[in-house]
Amino acid sequence: MQLLEHLFLTGEFPDRARALSGLTLDQVTLRPDGATHSIYEELWHLATIQHCLVEGDKELEAVLRSGVNYPDAPPDDEQQWHDLVQQFMASGRAIVAWAQEPDRLAAEVAPGETMADELQCMAVHNAYHFGKIVALRQRIGAWPPEAAGGA
Repeated sequence: MQLLEHLFLTGEFPDRARALSGLTLDQVTLRPDGATHSIYEELWHLATIQHCLVEGDKELEAVLRSGVNYPDAPPDDEQQWHDLVQQFMASGRAIVAWAQEPDRLAAEVAPGETMADELQCMAVHNAYHFGKIVALRQRIGAWPPEAAGGA
């Protein structure tokens, strides 16, 4: 098992692509009573933070640090949701590719902190928010996702 693939794409709970599949725009924007965010908002948060890490987007990172951690509007259409899923998956695949670059993982990103350390923190962060996505799917009756080969 390749550790980064396990942590960012396939392990511990359903494959991320499958867990995000088969959802409608109404489902991803629904915020059940008591929920702090919708599925779309949770994934936007994850995808945006992963994007900052993968692309080194310091400008967007500064926006996140200013307290803008979730989108201020729902997606305009279902394509925007699908694009967000693809962005999240693409940045996850980029992180997995870094496993083939030991120098990149050993690079210091802050005093005493390597990229490998940063990725471990990101994996824990992702697991927390992805668990919320699964719980939201369960609450709205959209769990489990269809089996492979379905919609």
